[in-house]
Amino acid sequence: MVNTIFKDGLFTGKVVLITGGGTGIGLRIAREFGQLGANVVIASRKMEKLEAGLKVLESDGSNAVALECNIRDEDSIANCISEIMNQFGALDVLINNGGGQFPSPAELINRKGWHAVVETNLTGTFFLTQQVYETFMAKNGGSVVNILMNNRNGFPMMAHSAAARAGVESLTKTLSNEWGRNGVRINSIAPGTIESSGLNSYAPQFQEMVRAYGKNNQTYRLGTEEEIAAAVVFLCSPAASFITGVTLAVDGGESIYTPLFPPVDNSANPKFEDD
Repeated sequence: MVNTIFKDGLFTGKVVLITGGGTGIGLRIAREFGQLGANVVIASRKMEKLEAGLKVLESDGSNAVALECNIRDEDSIANCISEIMNQFGALDVLINNGGGQFPSPAELINRKGWHAVVETNLTGTFFLTQQVYETFMAKNGGSVVNILMNNRNGFPMMAHSAAARAGVESLTKTLSNEWGRNGVRINSIAPGTIESSGLNSYAPQFQEMVRAYGKNNQTYRLGTEEEIAAAVVFLCSPAASFITGVTLAVDGGESIYTPLFPPVDNSANPKFEDD
């Protein structure tokens, strides 16, 4: 069971596909949708991660299934979507959370590494979204949310991923224009530095650097998986029915950081409370 600020049953009867949904932010998004009544499909190329995530969703009482899907493989994408349609007959919401990268100075990224990251984060995202559109959303409408990265000022040590995510942000705008007439809304979220299990996949020295940098925002802390999940659900909800083609920064102000007003630890300050 997860806490949610949204109305019970908000997504009852809806079918939601979350790539990279077995762990981290993707799993927390899946739990939020499941708690709100959706039929949840988590997908990834590694079934062992999905099985662990599925157990969590089932313990929440969610109606969920796990499907293996390699978004770099068009046949794998087609098989995944076909299975969803066979089981549920619909695919109302797509969350493009799946992706991957590795930290490296730009001068040390080789061609193989570059293509692997771009194919996963940009090419895979496009062809999965295209398939979902052609299979269901073109006739029935729907909502897509792409999970990006906070690369407004570039992203040192992640040149490959930053370039790919910039491409996805451009796709967000382009596809919103092309497919809006069919009732499809497409938005993106650019998370700040999030305290997520995904961070643990990097070397300890890189984790330490990221956690220190991640406080360069006016909340003076890292974000949480719950905060990203809540923003995703909002963008897919009726409350956002007039929002499309935008990127929402969920970063505590990291993207507007300025040394003129450096962040400070304000955790000891009294909070405003309702009378």
